[in-house]
Amino acid sequence: MTQTQPVTHASAVSGQFVEFDGVDMYQIHAFDEMPPFLMSIVSDSDHWMYVSTRGGLAAGRVEPGRSLFPYETDDRLYRADGLTGPFTLLRVTREGLDPVIWEPFTDRDKTVPRSRNLYKNLIGDTVVFEETRDDLGLTFRYQWSTSDRFGFIRTSTVVNNDPTAAVTVAILDGLLNVMPANVPLSLQQSSSTLAEAYRRNEVDPATGMAIFSLESHISDAAEPVESLRANIAWPIGLEDVKVVLTKRQLGDFRRGEVLENEPLTKGTRSHYLLNATIDLEGGAAKTWRIVADVHQSQVAVQSRREQILEDSDLENSIAADIERGSDQLHSLIATADGEQCTADQMATAHHYANTLFNCMRGGVFVANGSVAIDDLTRFIEHRNRAVHRTHAAWLATLGERVSRRELLDKAAERSDPDLERLCHEYLPLTFSRRHGDPSRPWNMFAIKIRGEDGSQLLDYQGNWRDIFQNWEALCYSFPNYLESIVAKFVNASTVDGFNPYRVTRDGIDWEVPEPENPWSNNFGYWGDHQIIYLLRLLEGLNDFYPEALPAMLNREVFSYADVPYRLKPYDAILRDSKNTLDFDHDHAGEIADRTAIIGSDGRLLVGQDGKVAHATLAEKLLVPALAKLGNLVVDGGIWMNTQRPEWNDANNALVGYGSSMVTL
Repeated sequence: MTQTQPVTHASAVSGQFVEFDGVDMYQIHAFDEMPPFLMSIVSDSDHWMYVSTRGGLAAGRVEPGRSLFPYETDDRLYRADGLTGPFTLLRVTREGLDPVIWEPFTDRDKTVPRSRNLYKNLIGDTVVFEETRDDLGLTFRYQWSTSDRFGFIRTSTVVNNDPTAAVTVAILDGLLNVMPANVPLSLQQSSSTLAEAYRRNEVDPATGMAIFSLESHISDAAEPVESLRANIAWPIGLEDVKVVLTKRQLGDFRRGEVLENEPLTKGTRSHYLLNATIDLEGGAAKTWRIVADVHQSQVAVQSRREQILEDSDLENSIAADIERGSDQLHSLIATADGEQCTADQMATAHHYANTLFNCMRGGVFVANGSVAIDDLTRFIEHRNRAVHRTHAAWLATLGERVSRRELLDKAAERSDPDLERLCHEYLPLTFSRRHGDPSRPWNMFAIKIRGEDGSQLLDYQGNWRDIFQNWEALCYSFPNYLESIVAKFVNASTVDGFNPYRVTRDGIDWEVPEPENPWSNNFGYWGDHQIIYLLRLLEGLNDFYPEALPAMLNREVFSYADVPYRLKPYDAILRDSKNTLDFDHDHAGEIADRTAIIGSDGRLLVGQDGKVAHATLAEKLLVPALAKLGNLVVDGGIWMNTQRPEWNDANNALVGYGSSMVTL
């Protein structure tokens, strides 16, 4: 490890850029002296991981329901160290000295001389915790990384800093509270004791692989339902290792007694702890890994078992896939111009991080402007089955790929406004996930990168105000998609001049009343920054393609969202300005029935013929302008009647009613 400046063991917090094992990282010395904070560890794939600087964490793949460690709110993650996540207990013996018990990253004994460092690499997919005990002459560190092929990788290292004396270290190291597969988020958070009662945790003696599963699906129905998925964890790098599944033997370890393998536990919380003894010569180090993954089938578990037994180069395969994932993540963000080179290293790192999180929300466009016809076909069929039936043969004539511009031109020749609308709305995005994390647990995310068969999935999802601000920035790198993003924006707005709550590849979504949910503020239109977002997109389109906007204005190929909200009459709003909308439950049922027949286009406004109603872009631009003019309070602002907040409003229309200067 090389450093830009020397690191001292003083307690003062300091930060600097360093090179750690050949990787550029940012180091925080004495991070434990800071208030705890949460970090997001990302990957090029579908991993999610939120790590507290106290060590507690939540992690999994795709969505919160596929957890390796339980998906908790951030306040609980700060209290999860020693309960969930990494755990290490070392018994250190040097010649002529009594054994010393060392539990890194705990503060039970504040008198011991120690220093701690935290490292995170600049692309955001690796974090390292490090503690040094000067009195023992040892450093212990562990690292979290991700691998698309193998899952989550925890790499641990003990370093003997004394070049003259050997040391023996007995290790009890691993993971606490590992989840079984097939536990839905609601059960994790509200009925965790029930989930524990169904657990089956067993160890394959040949490989040390632990299989964390359920005896059956958790159900109150009187019928047998097998749970055919498992989470797994397995070791690499330690010899003569024993696997412990409970905390029952911790006292034995502290006393220096020999531990026993624990091959099977049932109905109890799952842990995965490795017990081994290593001898370190002066200046030597020992590294081992725990590899864990989620939602594995029986075939996948058996395949991994065979690989562990037969692949003599498995360690290098793991390292290579970690590096491949980092390179791929780097490439994804580079396509969105996340790379820059300046004399200010911090500004460079901030720019990369800003681009990374922008892409995580909004996605990254794939294939450099070309359209995969098979994916376009699936998109059209999901959105509108009738349009798919009408044009399936034509789509088959387009080959495997076509340029986006050619597709739009050919679609226009078909003289079907729905086909043209859907081709405009097709956005080949990957890497997107809805804005949601343990500090915003009401936003449920899903990272849809591939299907169950391993094929690539193109997908995006986001709250209205979030995803369009991300796309505005993204379009500086992908300006040829501005026309489609403008179409996506206006096609999702309503005939009364507002917009729905959420935008996804599948269409639109809105809030429904939840009177039993104290966090739900009923329902309403989130009108945040509606006009300014649209203005910025139109300005961008006009800057990059000045001929495009006039050509779009009079084409009747745009749509309206059919959100089942009804603005109350003026007199009713005067009587109660806090309750301005009704939810039309009957119409919501009609929309659901229509969607089951049409596809997700059933959530759009239809005409008397039952087909999607069309409008020109000129009309779509006039509607929100007229809606705002109709609510203009001269010298006051725009009166909000949406029942939902207008964020960052200096004139306090923060609760969905009142006069808004921001909207004005």
